[in-house]
Amino acid sequence: MDRTRLYRNGVLETEGFPIDDVSEYVGDKSAVVWFDLCSPTAEDLGKISEELGLHRLAVEDALQSLQRPKLDSYDSHLFITVYGAKLKDRSLDLVELSIFVTKNALVTVRESPDFDIDEVVRRWDANTEMAKYGVPYLLHGLLDYVVDGYFDVLQAMDDRVEALEDDLFADDPGDRVHIQRLTFEMRKKLVRFRRLAVPIREVVGSLLRRSVEILDPALTPYYQDVYDHTLRAAEWTDSLRELVGNIREAHINQQGFRLNDIMKRITSWAAIIAVPTMITGYYGQNVPYPGFSHPLGFWTSTVAILVASSILYTIFKKKGWL
Repeated sequence: MDRTRLYRNGVLETEGFPIDDVSEYVGDKSAVVWFDLCSPTAEDLGKISEELGLHRLAVEDALQSLQRPKLDSYDSHLFITVYGAKLKDRSLDLVELSIFVTKNALVTVRESPDFDIDEVVRRWDANTEMAKYGVPYLLHGLLDYVVDGYFDVLQAMDDRVEALEDDLFADDPGDRVHIQRLTFEMRKKLVRFRRLAVPIREVVGSLLRRSVEILDPALTPYYQDVYDHTLRAAEWTDSLRELVGNIREAHINQQGFRLNDIMKRITSWAAIIAVPTMITGYYGQNVPYPGFSHPLGFWTSTVAILVASSILYTIFKKKGWL
């Protein structure tokens, strides 16, 4: 469902009006218009393009999926691409959001309904006194919601990384295959998140560099706060990637240590078994030897086997090989 709003002189005047009526308001310098399109067609965006004078290349980018996060500047407007993020169970959902910014109009184009635009509206309504700053204020609320969503995702990922660390160093080894699988999945999510979400810092940084042109000085601290949050999100993402890499490396090292333990046990038992094999083989020769054809020979070989095996077992046990 398409959403529309009209602010006049910083006050919400009406909402829910048809998008076709936008042309009646955009010419009024005291009016600020916002409208939202969810999965629009080329025809829908074509109408908006004619109303607001949007650049053809920007409209094409809004229709194409998997655009990189960016800010493009055109003569009459700015075009911004960002991604909203949510972590559902094991899947990381990144929803592309295209934003057209003119002097008195803000257009949001959502890839799917998974991006909660209602929460953005609630943020705007929670600070109605700031609406007097027009489009830059609406854009700030939108970007602030997007970046806050990144922290929710990163916190959930951080909790899962800690759970992986606990499983890795648990007293009961159990089945460690799931650690390798979950580590690989987590690394893929972080790589995708870093590629599509983290570059929003460049977008906000570009807006700050243009603050003299497009921002009221009163809004600069708000955008600076969002920029600081994007830096924290980027650092957190890099930290989690490093932690996941360390978990993977530690898991591989543990497998190597476990293999060494197994080899030491096998070698120790093989050495112990080799002693009775050697003695019985020696006494199995068809030649006279001490105790040949007498019970003394049997008891001598038996005692030799038990004593030698016990000595080897004690030595290997002390070394921790058994």
